[in-house]
Amino acid sequence: MQIVKYVLIALYILNCLAVIIITMMQNKDDSGASGTIVGSSTNNFYEKNKGRTREGKLKKWTIILGVIFIILTIALGIVFVI
Repeated sequence: MQIVKYVLIALYILNCLAVIIITMMQNKDDSGASGTIVGSSTNNFYEKNKGRTREGKLKKWTIILGVIFIILTIALGIVFVI
């Protein structure tokens, strides 16, 4: 059981570092209050293909690593209670 703890801790640390690095690589998309009031057209080429851009991929990986972070946190909590 001790080996499982060490493996989970190592994966947890790697995941934390990956989340920090990917979060720091993202651009700040702040349109402010004017973007909220005016809004934007979602019927253009960029919005339809946003998932294929660098920003879209970074956002996808941030969500994936966030879910892995939550799963590892729960797993570590269970392993340390046992």
